[in-house]
Amino acid sequence: MPGIIKPQSGFTLVELVVTILLIAILSVTVLPRLLSSTSVSSFTLRDEVIGELRKAQLMALNNADRCYRFNATTSGYQIVHYNGRSGDLCSGTVERTDALQDLPRGTSLTLTPNASQTFFLDFNRLGQAFWGAGSVCAGNCLQITADDTTSIAIEAQGYIHEGS
Repeated sequence: MPGIIKPQSGFTLVELVVTILLIAILSVTVLPRLLSSTSVSSFTLRDEVIGELRKAQLMALNNADRCYRFNATTSGYQIVHYNGRSGDLCSGTVERTDALQDLPRGTSLTLTPNASQTFFLDFNRLGQAFWGAGSVCAGNCLQITADDTTSIAIEAQGYIHEGS
């Protein structure tokens, strides 16, 4: 039938405005998270480091004839096993080195007493942590920097927990 006009199909103004608003809301909330320099929470990294510290501490408590060192660099951290100790610090030869746990891009782990990102912590037979030339780690000893900054406290008696 030549005289019948078909209705044109398309979007209404309301549909277009709602779609644009939804895209704007998504771009404001989701895109910054996807494009951020780090996607790792400092809280998550803190919990991982606390777990590794406690692992080294427990091994030191259970093996009095060996020494265990938490070794940190700018790229990661790991536990190193020594066959002996000199006082409260590790000595002798390295028996084994655990796999390096890489620090995610944009994160750092810092020993707060000397502001160093390359350091070690040795655990003695009582589970206390020592750094450098035998200094006891007491209080907020480590700082984790990622999307937030958090700290790890190691008490003089050896208790490892999230810092304040």
